[in-house]
Order: sequence, then structure tokens, then C-alpha cells
Amino acid sequence: MRARIKSAFLLTVSLAVLGPAPVSPQSPVDDPEVQAQIDLFSAWLEGQIAIRGLPGIVAGVVSGDDLVWAQGFGYADVESERPMETDTRFRMASHSKLFTATAIMQLREEGRVRLDDPVTDYLPWFAFQAPSPDDPPVTIEHLLTHSSGLPREAGPHWSDLDFPTAEEVRALMADRRAPFSPEVRWKYSNLAYTIAGMVVEEVSGMSWADYLQQNIFDPLGMSSSSVDREDPKMATGYGSRMPDGSRRVFPFVDARGMAAATGLTSTVEDMARFVSAQFRSGGRGGDRLLGTASLREMHRVRMLETTWTRGQGIGFSVQRRDGTLYVGHGGGYPGYTTNTSIQLDSKVGVIVLTNTNDSNPAQIAQQLMSTVGEAVAEATAEEPEMVAWNPAWERFAGTYRSRSGETRVLVMNGRLVMMNPWASSIGNPTELEPIGDGTFRMLAPTGGGPVGEIVRFVEEGGQVVRMITGDSYSDRVRD
Repeated sequence: MRARIKSAFLLTVSLAVLGPAPVSPQSPVDDPEVQAQIDLFSAWLEGQIAIRGLPGIVAGVVSGDDLVWAQGFGYADVESERPMETDTRFRMASHSKLFTATAIMQLREEGRVRLDDPVTDYLPWFAFQAPSPDDPPVTIEHLLTHSSGLPREAGPHWSDLDFPTAEEVRALMADRRAPFSPEVRWKYSNLAYTIAGMVVEEVSGMSWADYLQQNIFDPLGMSSSSVDREDPKMATGYGSRMPDGSRRVFPFVDARGMAAATGLTSTVEDMARFVSAQFRSGGRGGDRLLGTASLREMHRVRMLETTWTRGQGIGFSVQRRDGTLYVGHGGGYPGYTTNTSIQLDSKVGVIVLTNTNDSNPAQIAQQLMSTVGEAVAEATAEEPEMVAWNPAWERFAGTYRSRSGETRVLVMNGRLVMMNPWASSIGNPTELEPIGDGTFRMLAPTGGGPVGEIVRFVEEGGQVVRMITGDSYSDRVRD
């Protein structure tokens, strides 16, 4: 851990390794471009804190198993000038849903629940006023993908800061009316995740907090995380800035029965450990919270917003920005807003934690990803193993015809590509990636045809006579 003072704010710099090995000299943070982007982002964020009068922010960048950079900006408590540190605690709010979804998927891997099980299989009292008499039962998957149609909340707790107990949630369900039938549309619901947390408790026989401690916090070493527990290292929570420049100071608010939707407390270092767990493969065990297949299910879109601008996985929100796919979540609680964004292909994630309600951490996270995050991704990118171009492959270029049409194989700047000369537009040619022994793999941006399958050429008497793509073939047309 390293600390230093910079400009008008006390900043804490942390280079924390989440795995057992120490940071090597080749850490991404040593890359000159990464350092340059850190300076750029830091200068911008300091300006945002000053011009917007924000109390404080902690930001971090994860690469694989490592928290490669984290820094506190501003104050965890303005009055006492307590600085933001990388071990400062924040109410993570709706990040809690990622942990609830993970818990359900763990129980599913153990064969104790199914995603398509009706909720009433586990909570027989679960009943509400359905919008249509022929609605199907609400399933566990509906809860986890915000497709249940349930109301967003379980009462006026965001107004009076008096969250209901589990017993109160159970008692009020019968009077709740669902705005939509299941799977009609994506509709965010804290109530749905509250119910999902109750399923975890019913199946596991443990409280939600105890389940997280035993099955997520302890395996990952998240020693600074808790559920609805006051902590002396907690950042003071501030409301939005009023016209006179003042900010309300919020008291500690217990989420009570809605903890599974919004009760988590954590730090940038602990959240980095959770982010790193999304990159691991193999079966569950040790710091692998879930098997590879379960993680893939959580990260892929299962419900689209009606505008088709974003999707919902199991727990994770899924967004595409500038052609790149990100998974993650945000959170908002009285005095705190947070955001985590993860790029799975590059194994890079960014975390932004703030102690005010008007900081817009999602926008800050985008700036962090587009600067430091992208520089880290470039610095850690592995050069793909490529088979060198062989000029002899030029003999495969030509016209191939089958009953379904015609295909041209062209040599384009040291690579083979396929295209349809009969198509109404050129489009994007399909590339043939050499994989050795004169065979190729078909690459294309979409999943039609035998994409990803093997392409090989048949030769007879020194002449190329056929191209086989997957299980189909086309014969060479001779001039």
C-alpha cells in the first residue's frame, strides 16, 4: 500500500494484488501509456470534484486477478477532512443483486434449485395481484432478470428511509399488484430481488448475510465487506447538492428485509476481488465462485429492454457501447452511488464508488474505462498465435460453385477471404484463418453458415478441385 498527498485533495494510491503472487515489474501500471492515462483521468476527476463540489470518490481498475490501480479522491467525511482511502467502505446498494444472483447460481450448481422453478415451490406464501388471470407463475429466473413484472419496491422506504423487515415484506405481498405479466418487458424490481434473497435463505437454511460470508466473502478474501452493518471506516453519505451548495448528511440506513436487493457494504479492493472472479474458468472451488458455464449464463443477455439499447443477464446488466460489450451493475443508496463495468474479453473492469447521490458514477466509470481501462487492456493483450502466410496458398484463390450459389476466394494483402459475387452489396468478406496443414477456420462477424468451422481444399493431380466448408462443399470452376 502506498499513499501520497496531491493537489487540494488527499489522495490514496493503492496497488493491490488479489492473487497470491506479488505485482511483477511488468505490471500494466508500469506501462508508460497506462501511467499517462492515469494522469489524464486523475486530472479530469479532480476537476469534476472541484467544479461539482463532490465530497469524494474512489476509483479502481482491475486486470485479470489484479487490482492494478486504485486511488481515493477528496474526502470520506468533509467536516473532519477524513480522506478517501482505498479501504473506505461504501454502501454498494444494488450491487447486492450480483451477489444474490451468484448465490442462486451456486445453489443451482448444487442441484438445489432450478431457474425455471416457480417461486412458490420454495415460498408457498408468495402471492400477489396478477395483471392477468392466465399469467404463468413467476419463476426464479424472472426474479433474477427483472422480467417478473413485479412492482419496483415494497413500500415508501426510499422516502422515509424505513425499510421493511422480512416479515413485513411477506405480509404486504398480497396487496402488491404487478404492473406487467411475466416476460412482457424488462422492469427493474428491488422487490423481486428481495424475494430472490428469501429463496436463498429458504434453500440454504442460512441468513442472506451468513450465506454471503461463507460462500462469497470468505472464498474471495472480501474481509472488508458486510451486510447492513455500521463500520467506522464507512464514508459519510451525502445527498445531492442543493442550490445553496449544501448537502444533506444521511444517517446509516438498514435495508433490513431488502438486504438481498440493496444491503451490501464493500470497498474498491473487495469489489475488485469479485470482478476478478468473473474472469476465472473451471469448476467451482477456492476462489472460483461458479463454474464456467454458470458465469457465461449470468453474463449473456436473457431479457432485452424494450428499446433494445441494453439487456439483462442473470444479475448483470449488459450493454454495448461503441461495438464493445460490457457487463456490470450500478447502485444508489441514501448518500452513495456506485458503478462497476467489466469488459470480459480483455479481462478488464473498472469500479467507481462515491459518497453522494449526484456524482453520476456510471459516466465516471465510462471515462475511466475509455482512458485507463483501455490502456490496461492494450498493455495486457496477448499477441494471438498466427500461422505465417504461405504464398503457396494463392493456389486456393478462384471461383467455387455449389447448388446454392457461387463463392469467390480472393487473396487480399496476404490473407484469404471468401465473398459472394452474386450478392447485391460487397458487405464484409469472410476471412479464412490459417490453422496449419493447409486448413483454415472460417471467421465472420455474424453466426450464419459454418462460421468457426474448418475449411479445407481438395486437390487432385496437382489441381484444386473442391472447397469443403464445414460439412458442405463447392466445386472449383475452371476458366
